Amino acid sequence: MESTFSSPAEAALQREAGAPGLLTPPEDLDRVYELERVAGFVRDLGCQQVALQFPDQLLGDAGAVAARLEGTTGSKMFILGDTAYGSCCVDVLGAEQAGAQALVHFGPACLSPPARPLPVAFVLGQRPVHLELCAKAFEAENPDPKAPVVLLSEPACAHALEALATLLRPRYLDLLVSSPALPLPAGSCSPEPEPLERFGRRFPLAPGRCLEEYGAFYVGGSEASADLDPDLSRLLLGWAPGQPFFTCCPDTGQTQDEGVRAGRLRARRHYLVERARDARVVGLLAGTLGVAQHREALTHLRNLTRAAGKRSYVLALGRPTPPKLANFPEVDVFVLLACPLGALAPQPPGGFFRPILAPCELEAACNPAWPPSGLAPYLTHYADLLPGSPFHVPLPPPDSELWDTPDVSLITGELRPPPAWKPSNDPGCLDLNLRPQLELAESSPADFVCLFRETEAETQAEGEAGSLQGARRGTLSGVSRMTPQAAGGAKPLHHRGCPKWHFKPVT
Repeated sequence: MESTFSSPAEAALQREAGAPGLLTPPEDLDRVYELERVAGFVRDLGCQQVALQFPDQLLGDAGAVAARLEGTTGSKMFILGDTAYGSCCVDVLGAEQAGAQALVHFGPACLSPPARPLPVAFVLGQRPVHLELCAKAFEAENPDPKAPVVLLSEPACAHALEALATLLRPRYLDLLVSSPALPLPAGSCSPEPEPLERFGRRFPLAPGRCLEEYGAFYVGGSEASADLDPDLSRLLLGWAPGQPFFTCCPDTGQTQDEGVRAGRLRARRHYLVERARDARVVGLLAGTLGVAQHREALTHLRNLTRAAGKRSYVLALGRPTPPKLANFPEVDVFVLLACPLGALAPQPPGGFFRPILAPCELEAACNPAWPPSGLAPYLTHYADLLPGSPFHVPLPPPDSELWDTPDVSLITGELRPPPAWKPSNDPGCLDLNLRPQLELAESSPADFVCLFRETEAETQAEGEAGSLQGARRGTLSGVSRMTPQAAGGAKPLHHRGCPKWHFKPVT
């Protein structure tokens, strides 16, 4: 059971904690980890115990950072180095187990609101950015100074966007700078007008403007990495398909047009929607327990699959791996209920034997009122599908014609049957044949004794016959007497102290 549904206990001692990162020089710790701001955050709250959450690549600096913060603030620091699902989410459960009164999250973050109220400070890091090279790359890819463009970046490069915009604004008139959607401090007033918040960022749009009018220039990534970053995947899927999208390496200024890669991502998502429509059994993977509204989203997905005539199973397996999911061969597709970055995380090299979908793709497959492909936005957070969100699309009523619309599978080419759910008063329901009612009757003790003696005599006679047959076939007599499956074997004896029950129809 341990190796089937979870990792072996020895794996925790033998595995390496991710790719070892380079240690930060001691003189740069205050700048890279913003220790002065973190110390002020701890002092303002007056916390005695604080949890420090690090991703795997930053664990080498965790001890030095915790020691400096303890010496500066006088509070006890706990290092959270291993999370149950993903390092981008706030590990509220781990902080509660340590008795922490606040949490400081270091490294890339999805900025999803936690499920429980807990003061959280985010330190995204400060990756060096070559501003002059990035400015020249921007001018080469955007020759029109009047074209609307948004400056985007990975979380560690967000500190340099304003400086980059200062170099570009004398020439470019319609330039928009995004910023991480960090939680506002307690008691602070939201800015007016309130900026648009999407993709974990805030966009200060002018009145009457929409984000779909802008192209994108993304600062981040690496030329050596072949895997697509989940944060960049989220932007490519959700950005307007008709607008240009360029990425720029902050070290070399090398740019790349992401239009082709974005098209491949969208085609892959359309294929997953078709697989979900063909599926009969859906596995709902609980990929987070620390993000807000995960219970409501799980209930929504279960109702969605039930309305579409599909069976669903809720599986809580921690981080999904191919060996874990291979234990459920009857499941056609899996849906990972996780944060936006966790749902788009790169898959292992071998891949999974069944595809893993995001909640938005299951919504597009099971909700007939969902807009068709190309008109519906690609939502990366499951909270956008719930009631109260501007993107929420309620299910049509049971008697709606949308449920009976003919649909052909683009994978198998066969006609999909309509959902098998109907109201109870529907005349098209199948009639159920009533079975005869049964009652439980008990035999008298005298009948039971006589019946037992007759059965014992018959059993002994048949057992002796089975012994002869077993001897002829090379089978031991003891086996033929004890094993009912043996040819000519004896029938199993009833216990003497148990009454014999039988059922009879009620007339």
